[in-house]
Amino acid sequence: MNNQIGLTLVFLVAFLLLLVFNEMVYRRLHPKGEITRKLAHFLATLSTITFPFLFHSHLPVLILAVIFFILLFISRKGHHLKSIHDIDRKSLGSYLLPVSIYLTFLISYLLDNKFLFILPMLVLAICDPVAGILGMNLQIYNHRIHIFKWKLNKTTTGSISFFISCFIISIIALYFHRMSLDSTTFWLSLVIAAAGTITEMFSWKGSDNLLIPMVVLFVLVVFL
Repeated sequence: MNNQIGLTLVFLVAFLLLLVFNEMVYRRLHPKGEITRKLAHFLATLSTITFPFLFHSHLPVLILAVIFFILLFISRKGHHLKSIHDIDRKSLGSYLLPVSIYLTFLISYLLDNKFLFILPMLVLAICDPVAGILGMNLQIYNHRIHIFKWKLNKTTTGSISFFISCFIISIIALYFHRMSLDSTTFWLSLVIAAAGTITEMFSWKGSDNLLIPMVVLFVLVVFL
């Protein structure tokens, strides 16, 4: 019990230090808010990969999620954490991230399968920032996606980079999980990449932070 409390405090301090570091980078180097936001997203989400191996209950993850949800919500109302909130669009993504991490962890915990948390978090940590940064900054051959007369708020470069990175990550993760590089690994990785890309493509106002892990988890539960 004491060990779990200690680990919770360690992650609490580590996440707070990450936010402080991110804010210092934003104020000293003056990058775009989208860049520091994606940096924090990447580092924070990637660090949660260790949760299934360290926490024996969902309660520590719930505590961390509640604390950071409140912190991000309060900071949005003031002038703090501009490295997270200084973006030109309305987004609920920062609030949904701790919710997403907890829900994914809870489901994997209840189903007693660590991999159901690990792969969705890998996809969320890596593919989403890659798609966002490349989609916003690469202008050559990069266009908004049109489906019939519906113009999506996503770009071709962003969606293609999400699909490729998700496919590669899924192959690697599934290989180490199944210890087999067979046809199942490839077609399941393809399904995960396609489902994740479509979800990211049609998401709005940061809802992809919640929807992407849920979709990846659903595919794993159904097909794995």
